[in-house]
Amino acid sequence: MVVLTAPSQGAPVGPGVAPRTGWRRLFLPATYGYGALLILVAGVLSALSNSAQATVFLHFSTNLHNLLRGHIGTLFSSALLIGDTDTSLIVIPLLICLLALAELKFGAGRLIRIFLAGHLGATLLVASGLWIAVSAGWVPLAITRSEDVGISYGAMALIGAFLVLMPERWRPTWAITWIAVAVAGVAMGHTFTNVGHLISVTIGLVAGIWLIRTGRLSVSPLRKFEIALLVTATLLGYTILVG
Repeated sequence: MVVLTAPSQGAPVGPGVAPRTGWRRLFLPATYGYGALLILVAGVLSALSNSAQATVFLHFSTNLHNLLRGHIGTLFSSALLIGDTDTSLIVIPLLICLLALAELKFGAGRLIRIFLAGHLGATLLVASGLWIAVSAGWVPLAITRSEDVGISYGAMALIGAFLVLMPERWRPTWAITWIAVAVAGVAMGHTFTNVGHLISVTIGLVAGIWLIRTGRLSVSPLRKFEIALLVTATLLGYTILVG
């Protein structure tokens, strides 16, 4: 059994997130706030008909059609939509575990920044690639109206950033494994969303490397319940990439 220890032991580090003890472990405003919004939106959507849900998804989608029409707000609203009720019931609890670990180890500010970097960065890069492909006639115009919503880009960026939580000897394995699984997802799925997942996990890994190189985060050893959160986050990541 591998015992996870602080990756930064023995090395100088910058300011980090103070380890939470007692009831302070349960104070996770970013996690609870975002989770509550997702649950609220999922509840409202469950009361709508299938056709009404489809209309909502297309209206708030970050597809190329909406972005080219100046609907910039979809870059943020799309992260509040997950899918049908069954999907939400599975994804939201797993995502809350992922967010909780990220907030415990990174703090709310870094959690939000990394999530948005993955969500916005992957969305805009994918949209740019689609615009080039459509303009060149490589893909049909209909793809510009495809549904593109969800939390997967932001979630994968956080999983990539968890590189900083790994013991130093395990960091290459963590990075290579997630890149390999993301590439496999592209090979199996052949969709622009799969490409977005590859981009977002890469963004997260870059963020993790930056935190390591700059010494801006002092990471305490993973405790038992944090290891359980990491395992749950890994399950979500694998499901997103190849599910």
